[in-house]
This record gives sequence, structure tokens and C-alpha cells, in this order.
Amino acid sequence: MSRLPARSRRRGARAAAVLLPGLLVVAGCATPLPEPVPAPAPAVAPATLAQTQLDRVLGDLGAVLADADATSDAARLAPRVEGPALRTRTAEYVRATATSGQRGPTPLPVTPASVLVPATTQWPRSTLVVTEQPADLQAPRILVLRQDDARSPYRLWGWARLLPGVQLPATAGAGTGVPVLDAGSEALRLAPEAVLDQYADVLTNGDASAAAPTFASDAFREGLVAARTQAAANVQAVGSVTETSAAVPDSVVALGTLDGGALVVGQLTTTTTFTVSQGSLTLDATDAALSGKTSVSRTLVYTYDDVLAFYVPPAGSTDQVRLLAAEHARVGVTGE
Repeated sequence: MSRLPARSRRRGARAAAVLLPGLLVVAGCATPLPEPVPAPAPAVAPATLAQTQLDRVLGDLGAVLADADATSDAARLAPRVEGPALRTRTAEYVRATATSGQRGPTPLPVTPASVLVPATTQWPRSTLVVTEQPADLQAPRILVLRQDDARSPYRLWGWARLLPGVQLPATAGAGTGVPVLDAGSEALRLAPEAVLDQYADVLTNGDASAAAPTFASDAFREGLVAARTQAAANVQAVGSVTETSAAVPDSVVALGTLDGGALVVGQLTTTTTFTVSQGSLTLDATDAALSGKTSVSRTLVYTYDDVLAFYVPPAGSTDQVRLLAAEHARVGVTGE
């Protein structure tokens, strides 16, 4: 191997000494690779359902209901129905079978007249659909569609019938979405979670309830009182009747209205107990099918799922809370 002369080696060393720092300087000034920057979160959460998605959800629900209704087979409801809606429909199928189809299930149209889509990034989430009037000319329904998580389909959680003369408050359009309020929100005259508790107390205790002045009178409450009075009269010769209502925990959904109030939807359980002091009570075909008994001689207990929708004014308002829609469905009968 040939060797460079000493002078050449010294010149090479000096050149290296000059070039090497130059390389270091260039390396130190190199432009760093850009790092991805996440898009900023929107100031207002977007609506959770586009129109095409809603059409698909309602179409799927309608198909499931039609299939199950045709055979009175509650097992076929499972893909798209849950909660009080599932219990109510199941009991209605028992009734339909017991009455040889004379009392079929509640008509549930799935064509929307208006929709309240939540603007949220959280789950579970609920969309309210106000339907067109059913073919039997009964009141339009409010369908409560619930999605438990991002991978779950929307399911019908419950429904309620609009009360006579009710006018729904104005809300943001489906494309914008409506704000979701916490159950304990202080932005309303009454926190959403308190609405169901206090209304249950009014149903149980009537005008004696401390909460009675908070709520406007409504046809649903009047109907329950009338039915309770009639039931007591029917059995007074052999017994007595008591009735209590209680809010179902964690069932409340509150969606904001344009005036700062909210639509509050939730569930009560109402229990009607007949105590037989002498003789016995003969059960009709539906109650016999639900209970497995044809008569009782001690007690008869009816359990109802109540799905209710209220308008709650904003904080600072002196307006009363108004019941907008209700469904009172007998889902259980026991006795001895």
C-alpha cells in the first residue's frame, strides 16, 4: 500500500479539521421533520346523527318491529329494542295472544315529523323522534332512541304519547344538534334528576306533595287518579287499593331548548297493589297470562313502566314544569 508524503498527510489533516466542523454546523442547522398537529376540538360538539344515518336507524327499527309484531315474538325485538320499550312490547304480545289478537300492540310509526339530535361526543346518547300521527289517529309518539357506545346500534329505549293540546318548545335543528344537560344541571328551574323524583311524589301523594305547585296539571295525572279511584270502587267490597310511583335511577335524558330550558325524559315505576280482605279477585285473560293465575285471594300487584317527557323552564323562571308526553304500560302482574 502506497503512503502519502508527510506534507500531504498534514494538508489532509488540516482539510479534515476544516471540513468536519463544517459538517457538524450543517447538521446542527438541518430543518427538523414536521410533527402532526391534531385538529382543534370544535367549540360546540357536532350533531351525532346525519339525516341519512337517521333514516337508516328508523328503517331498521321499523323492519324489526314489523317482523316481531307479525308473530308476537319478543325475541325478534332484541336487535333494535331495549329497556321499557322491550318490556312493554313483550307484555303487549302476551295481551295480543291472550285476546286472540283483539288487543294488539301499540302502533309505532317510524316516520319522523321532527327530531332532536344531541350535540355530544359522549355515550350513552339519546335521540328523540317525534313521529307523524299513527294510522289509527291516536296521538303522535316521542320515540327515545339510545346508543350505548360507539359500536352499538341505536335501539328504541322507550316511547310516550303526546298529551292533548301540547305544543313542543323550539329546539335547534337536527343538522346543528341540541345541547345535552347533565342530570344535576343547575341551568334549569329544576335539575333533570329531580324532575322525575318530584313528579313521582306528586303521583303518589297528590296535592299533599310539597312538589305539587312545581308542576302544571296534566291529563296523564288526572287519568291515573281517576283509574285509581275507579279501581278502589270496584274492589271495595272485598279489599283496598294502594299505588306508589318511584323514579328509575339513571334513566334521565335532558336536551336543551332554544329558550334555555330543556326537554327532560325519564322513567318511573308505578306499583298498584290490591289487598284482598275477603273472597277473591278473578283475573281477566291478559292478567291471567301475565301472572299465571286465574284468581287471587290475598294480593294482586300490577307493575307499570312509565316513560315521561317534560318541558323544564330555565333557572330563574317562575313557570311550572309541564308534562308533554307519557306512556303508562302494565309490564308485570303477580298475585297470591
